[in-house]
Amino acid sequence: MRRFVERFEHCVYIALIAFLVVLLFFTLLELGWMVAVGVFEVSVYRLDSEELFGLLGYFLLVLIGLELLATIKAYLDKREFHVEIIILVAIIAIARKVILLDSPDAGELIGIALLITALCGGYYLVHRAGMPFSLPPDDGAAPPGRREAP
Repeated sequence: MRRFVERFEHCVYIALIAFLVVLLFFTLLELGWMVAVGVFEVSVYRLDSEELFGLLGYFLLVLIGLELLATIKAYLDKREFHVEIIILVAIIAIARKVILLDSPDAGELIGIALLITALCGGYYLVHRAGMPFSLPPDDGAAPPGRREAP
């Protein structure tokens, strides 16, 4: 039974990758179409601010999709989730939300600021925890492979 569930889970991840690739492909085509129309359209300004914000939103949407694809691939390869990538996806999603905000009120801005602070703090802590930690030797000499600044 366990083997069946693992195979089913693997098939679901493969299907998610396939759907995400198709979604990213069409999103990229739409982004390219929007850029082409915006650049070749005859107007005083090539892209007004609303079109530019829409393009940036699509651009960040493609980045979110690529990060999600990397997360799924990493899980299939090593059977582990990379928390750093998931936090980066959340940071990119919040950045996309900030770019696309029309007229936020003070409460919404404070909430977004708290979310960004928490996500960045979490990313720092996760990244810091993954770094190799070494104590300097007791004699005060620099560790091997590192030079002191002159």
